[in-house]
Amino acid sequence: MAPTNAIQNSSQAGKYTRSELRAVLQQRIMVLDGGMGTMIQQHKLEEEDFRSEEFKDHPLPLKGNNDLLSLTQPNIIYNIHKDYLLAGADVIETNTFSSTSVAQADYGLEHMAYRLNRASAELARRAADEVTRQTGCKRYVAGAVGPTNKTLSVSPSVERPDFRNITFDELVESYSEQVRGLLDGGADILLVETIFDTANAKAALFAIDLLFQKSYERKPIFISGTIVDRSGRTLSGQTGEAFVVSVSHMNPLCIGLNCALGAIEMRPFIEAIGKSTTAFIICYPNAGLPNTFGGYDETPEVTASNLKEFATDGLVNIVGGCCGTTPGHIRAIAEGVKHCQPRVPAADIYQDYMLLSGSKHCQGPGGDGSPGAGHKHGRRDAGGALGDGPVL
Repeated sequence: MAPTNAIQNSSQAGKYTRSELRAVLQQRIMVLDGGMGTMIQQHKLEEEDFRSEEFKDHPLPLKGNNDLLSLTQPNIIYNIHKDYLLAGADVIETNTFSSTSVAQADYGLEHMAYRLNRASAELARRAADEVTRQTGCKRYVAGAVGPTNKTLSVSPSVERPDFRNITFDELVESYSEQVRGLLDGGADILLVETIFDTANAKAALFAIDLLFQKSYERKPIFISGTIVDRSGRTLSGQTGEAFVVSVSHMNPLCIGLNCALGAIEMRPFIEAIGKSTTAFIICYPNAGLPNTFGGYDETPEVTASNLKEFATDGLVNIVGGCCGTTPGHIRAIAEGVKHCQPRVPAADIYQDYMLLSGSKHCQGPGGDGSPGAGHKHGRRDAGGALGDGPVL
């Protein structure tokens, strides 16, 4: 079991603030859970298992809608959460990667979005609180906010590059519904993750900020992007450094990367992000790269060894797993990093510089209200976006 901070009194259970998390992160490397989908697949569920009694007459197929299992097979989801917690996870993610109305529309269940998120958060909360009581160590629930199956930056039509099948405002509305459910269900943290399109992430972060301003107590925000291949860019074309600049206005407690790559492939991009932010760094890679059949062969020992190197080299504050990882991987990771010192974030980066980002980031001396001369990292094109070339 990974060491965790002991509870001081029962009234504090479930009330985790940004300052409390910051204190833990300054003391040690924390552990996130592993793949939810990986564990669900091991149950080999069929259509009727996804439907259960409530959705037995639903007109569309529901097999593969893993988020729905929080309603139709809650014991499976609860037990997966507990397995990860008992393996050493300090933080578990809610089963809500696709629980926006936008994503659930594929199954004809867009009207269930709020309920899915609240039920999933309540399940995770129950599991975290149960293991907290068993061990006397705090456990945290991160409300998982996924990217949706639509994108603001890329057209779904090759013939019409200007076409978009969703608007920013529509995404904000959908994300607002999701986040309300997560917060009402007891999430301690909001984790905007697997970001392949920064514009989508900005819609999620805008929705979160509006809710915090209007009606909800502020919670810590974690942000995790996805570098899709060794080119070092997201699907929408940003480098990791540009991605950091694009979302830093939300002052995330943690920022980092997950999915698409294994730890070995992810390392240079985690290093680059770490040099670009004053936030703590979160890293939860896949269990290596997928094999020919789409599965993952990397063993817990290999994944843990790779992430231990990250920790030993002072690159990370939170580590965990994404696709292909299991409680076995998390147990090995927790054991591997338990004696490693956490990364110490820089106090200031680019102080007194104006930072801009498009596909790359650029910086220039500020102070007089002007960006000054940028680096080689971007030009402003006719549409106002930053691309390759110098800023003049």
